[in-house]
Amino acid sequence: MLNNNLNRKIKALVVDDSAFMRKSISIMLESDPEISVIATARDGQEGYELVKSLKPDIVTLDIEMPKMDGLTALKKIMKDYPTPVIMVSSLTTEGANSTIKALEYGAVDFIPKELSYVNVNIIKIKADLINKVKEIVNQKRLKDRLRRVRNIDKGHSETSAAINQSNNIPAIGFKAIGLGISTGGPFSLQKVIPLLSKKINCPIFIVQHMPPKFTKSLAERLNGMSELEVKEAENDEIVKNGVIYFAPGGFHMTLEKKSSGIVTINISEEPLDTLHRPCVDIMLKSIIDIYGKYMLGIIMTGMGKDGLEGIKKLKELGGYSLVQDESTCVVYGMPRAVADSGLADIIAPLEKFPEIINRITANEK
Repeated sequence: MLNNNLNRKIKALVVDDSAFMRKSISIMLESDPEISVIATARDGQEGYELVKSLKPDIVTLDIEMPKMDGLTALKKIMKDYPTPVIMVSSLTTEGANSTIKALEYGAVDFIPKELSYVNVNIIKIKADLINKVKEIVNQKRLKDRLRRVRNIDKGHSETSAAINQSNNIPAIGFKAIGLGISTGGPFSLQKVIPLLSKKINCPIFIVQHMPPKFTKSLAERLNGMSELEVKEAENDEIVKNGVIYFAPGGFHMTLEKKSSGIVTINISEEPLDTLHRPCVDIMLKSIIDIYGKYMLGIIMTGMGKDGLEGIKKLKELGGYSLVQDESTCVVYGMPRAVADSGLADIIAPLEKFPEIINRITANEK
């Protein structure tokens, strides 16, 4: 039984068939005084039963396990006892495909299974894991409080407020869309990209913070669901209207305008000193250099403030920005940075994004 002090901590459950991984993740999490690992499980069935009995705040869940694999356990958890789940994923093509499925089923994020290797990345992985756990759980607790308040105040309608603000962005003839997103991104993008109109006549560039292989799997998944073409961007390819380009994991995506007027994509590891690669700010600033204020800037769920400087540059030129609201974000970090700086023209819930984007960009010539 937990004592009173532990009751105030974030309660984590670690599910993995590897004893080493269970121990490693537990040690990482409990190095933070605000997190307690209340139990560990060796397979998906045991993990599911512990979610049912212990009601953890968050779960780390391996994908490949005996008896019941991670994807099956995830679907059962989301159906019966919805709980934030972070997948433990192999950084392989197969692992990426399975992880994209997990994020589609409701997992909020993932960490690399390669954390078991002794390397210089272990410190960064530990910090990322702890930050993700705290941000995700704190956001969920906030949402739960807001939901209780709204149940009392039935007259409040955040969705209506967002619709009323939609006139703040006129259809000025947008020539490009730049979108930045991180934690909670794959699930959120699947609620937006497939609903975008094929009448959108400009390119869409997306930075989703992910490792190599994962962005390709995500792009391929979205391509199969969408009217617009969705692909992982390639170096030197010519930009086409009506195509959605994902920056490859581990690389920055920038644009270059040739003397002929053709715009091409540059994929590069440079600069090396950014917190994220790909980086939203680097992408947005590059798009602005080509299209000026006629780029629509969009910032969605994610930790940190990547994208703030790019949106700031856009607003200085008289451009417009669309930001996801707090109630529908998995983590309200990147959108908050823009909103709190007074740079958001529309702050809207996730379900309104396709409607707003289609209204102000479709049929632009």
